[in-house]
Amino acid sequence: MAEAQGRFVAMQKPICLISSSSSGEIQVDREALDVLNSIRQPVVVVSIVGMYRTGKSYLMNRLAGKHTGFPLGSTIQSETKGIWMWCVPHPHKDDQTLVLLDTEGLGDVAKGDQAHDTWIFSLAVLLSSTFVYNSMGTINNEAVMSLHHVTELTEHIKVKSSEEKEDVMAEKFIHFFPTFVWTVRDFTLELRIDGEAVTADEYLEHSLKLVKGNSKHVAYSNGPRECIRSYFPTRKCFVFDQPASKEKLRIIDELTDADLEPAFVEQTLEFCSYIFKRSKEKTMTGGYKVTGQMLGNLAKMYVDAIRSGSVPCLENAVAALSKIQNSAAVEESFALYRRLLGERVKLHTETQEELSSAHEGCLKEALQLFMKRSFKDEDQSFQRHLMGQIKAEYDGKCSENAVLSQSHCTALLQQLWSQMDYESFMRPGGYADYRVQLDSIVQTYRDTPGKGVQAEQTLKTFMKEKNALGASILKVDRNLTEQDRKLKEEEARVKMERFKAEVARRNQEDAMKRLEDAEKAHRKNEQQLMDKLERERRAIIEENQRVLDQRLQEQRALISELFEQRARMMEAQVQSLQRELAASKSREEEARMEMERFKAEVARREQEDAVKRLEDAEKAHRVNEQQPMDKLERERRAIAEQNQRVIDQCLKVSQLTQMCFENAGEFSG
Repeated sequence: MAEAQGRFVAMQKPICLISSSSSGEIQVDREALDVLNSIRQPVVVVSIVGMYRTGKSYLMNRLAGKHTGFPLGSTIQSETKGIWMWCVPHPHKDDQTLVLLDTEGLGDVAKGDQAHDTWIFSLAVLLSSTFVYNSMGTINNEAVMSLHHVTELTEHIKVKSSEEKEDVMAEKFIHFFPTFVWTVRDFTLELRIDGEAVTADEYLEHSLKLVKGNSKHVAYSNGPRECIRSYFPTRKCFVFDQPASKEKLRIIDELTDADLEPAFVEQTLEFCSYIFKRSKEKTMTGGYKVTGQMLGNLAKMYVDAIRSGSVPCLENAVAALSKIQNSAAVEESFALYRRLLGERVKLHTETQEELSSAHEGCLKEALQLFMKRSFKDEDQSFQRHLMGQIKAEYDGKCSENAVLSQSHCTALLQQLWSQMDYESFMRPGGYADYRVQLDSIVQTYRDTPGKGVQAEQTLKTFMKEKNALGASILKVDRNLTEQDRKLKEEEARVKMERFKAEVARRNQEDAMKRLEDAEKAHRKNEQQLMDKLERERRAIIEENQRVLDQRLQEQRALISELFEQRARMMEAQVQSLQRELAASKSREEEARMEMERFKAEVARREQEDAVKRLEDAEKAHRVNEQQPMDKLERERRAIAEQNQRVIDQCLKVSQLTQMCFENAGEFSG
């Protein structure tokens, strides 16, 4: 196992990650840990769990791009023991590694250990980013009930080390648990529900609907359904036809795609495509991406907890992983800083700025590496520790640089001074010649390149040591007048004071430069920290929003199931009232037409009798017309009142229906 030019080199075959002894005791394999420790990329972890002899290993081999690898078998005995691992380059993402985990078959009658099966199931959930459950036939109640291990997860996994209510702890599982994929093998039915064609995902959701009722049997049946819906909000389903005849299945690892059923080959390709494109990297709370090295540490911590008889705690695992990862990040970042500084700086340097500039670049790259490698350094204690190590290393480099510069400058001054015959100046007028010679030595020294940061300080110290010799020469120079001698002494003193002031000024500039370097490093450190905290805050907000959306969707589904029957009853009542209202309107129209016919008849009779008995006809007309009109008016009013009552009843039913849906919406919110 290795990384070549940043690209992971695939394993040639799977190896055992977690072995299971005949007594049921589990342990992490050292070779597998070494493989995971070599993977510094984020990992996409796909695990598969299911009853033994259901073809799990075949699907994992296809995800690895092979026909063989994980052992296949054609007998009734389980082939895979414990959890086996195969790390391959991700076929679509160069910056990720695909880790495939094939688990020991559940329900092995030869093993007969229910607790062991539950631990294998729990470890597969804890380690993966995509969890595949493989079953045979159909998703009926028996198939759902075979997933009873999911109801025991809260007993075998804890989110926090402190005691919490089960419903609160289950809610937090969503942040840790993987995507759930159900693969149904040898599926022979049509994907139809109530005569309507459905997708495999709709078939899964229909199978996970809660059974109605309040009996213990109903509650027991709903247990796995509720747990799957609560713990795994993201779900996917694939159905597979039988791959080949029974005779061919015995040698399936020797068959090519051309030897298999075309429908099965196409379904397998769809399954692999989904895993490659939709499966995400394994992450911890806060959106931190898990590398192969981190995955190995997680596996060891979970298995150690199980072996000790305790329950794996996700909070403790995250804390322990954070300590391991951050300690390694500090070590790697500090090693990078030391290596880069050693490569970029050759002591001694000519100026302090040359060293500080190199330090600044090395510090930036070391902090970038730490930010990339660190994990949940919430109080920045590891980052402060790294900065302390880097500061100590930088201060040590500065001290070493100063010592080397001082040694070089001292050797140069001694070489130049060795050329002076100071006894020749012990004469009248010798002091002036001595000063000329001394100035020449100082100028030659200053013109010599490569002295380093202690050039002036070393010169100052050297000149101080030679002051006694100058005083002796000056004393011997008796030919100088007292005035000239005092003048020379004053000039020498002033020159020395100026020199001291210049040295002090340069020392102050060097000190200021180092202070500025420290301030720049602090600002860059602070800015990178703020950027990292902002990314973490956004990741947490996005994760919480995703969980909230998923929970709301699940609640709306439940509300829809609960109010569906009541809505149908209300709809039937509304339709009945609408029919009654239509009948009332029809009767009112018939009464109106009858009245029109009556009026026509009266008019005809009036016309026939108008010639003979105009006055009598008019009186009779008024009497005869008034009585039917009163009767018809009473009938019209009665019909109108009846229609109004029907309308009022419809309005009440409509309002009741609206209130029900509003209550359902509030419940969903």
